[in-house]
Amino acid sequence: MSSKAPLYNRLALIGVGLIGSSIARAARAQGAVGSIVATARSEATRKRVAELGLADQVVETAAAAVEGADLVIVCIPVGACGPVAKEIAPHLAPGATVSDVGSVKGSVVRDMAPHLPKTVHFVPAHPVAGTEYSGPDAGFAELFVNRWCILTPPEGQDTAAVEKLAAFWRLIGANVETMAPDHHDLVLAVTSHLPHLIAYTIVGTADELESVTRSEVLKFSAGGFRDFTRIAASDPTMWRDVFLANKDAVLEMLGRFNEDVSALTKAIRKGDGDALFEHFTRTRAIRKGIVQIGQDSPVPDFGRPHPDLPQEPLPKPYAADGD
Repeated sequence: MSSKAPLYNRLALIGVGLIGSSIARAARAQGAVGSIVATARSEATRKRVAELGLADQVVETAAAAVEGADLVIVCIPVGACGPVAKEIAPHLAPGATVSDVGSVKGSVVRDMAPHLPKTVHFVPAHPVAGTEYSGPDAGFAELFVNRWCILTPPEGQDTAAVEKLAAFWRLIGANVETMAPDHHDLVLAVTSHLPHLIAYTIVGTADELESVTRSEVLKFSAGGFRDFTRIAASDPTMWRDVFLANKDAVLEMLGRFNEDVSALTKAIRKGDGDALFEHFTRTRAIRKGIVQIGQDSPVPDFGRPHPDLPQEPLPKPYAADGD
């Protein structure tokens, strides 16, 4: 626990899945907040949050959670953010900062901002971190170490409030970048959303092949397919909402991807080894660059070092919804 005064007196977490529970663990470990109050949609999740001691107080509703909080972080699927903003708006303390963790930002701004009072600071955020697991048991304090958190404040937001939230994310281990919501959505369509769509498709295709049995798919999963299954195991509710909320950017990137697949198909059909070698050499360099800047480990099987923050054993994944 840090000896410094906390950045925020009271943190309200609405949704305590992988991201929300990791924020709770990291914020407590680093002394970033004075106290934590949490809520979740399901009674089972709220009960588990209390059992794990992730919050000082667990309440039944989002409205109750935000009472007196000077930092509110909404950690639920992006499709549910609008209704929650409407619910909490009358109960927000003047001067509070309201944020989120969704991987789409344009729709979050459009859905939440109209409901929020002018007396609060609205600073949407996207911690680009995660695993395929969900629920309060799945979180760990080191999740954000050396990951990026992207802040997308609407125009005219208070600079001090934005910087204070940035300081919060840095304190729990993240690097922070600020960008416009729509630009964020285009970047993430390439780096996250399209890869997930491809993973879901490949795993689904393998499952539907009549000439290959399910047992063969499982037994002979080489590294490539096995790694796709890790991505394809991600939370279906969250990713359904992501693709619907970021439809335009995903469709644009999907169109470009289809053109590239057509070019590779043509090269294979023509036996154009030079074209294939050139393409694979270029993409290999991108992987090396990701490792060199510390955004992944060269260790096989998605090894993740978690330095700097206090270590704690990883819990077994929890099956209940985290929102």
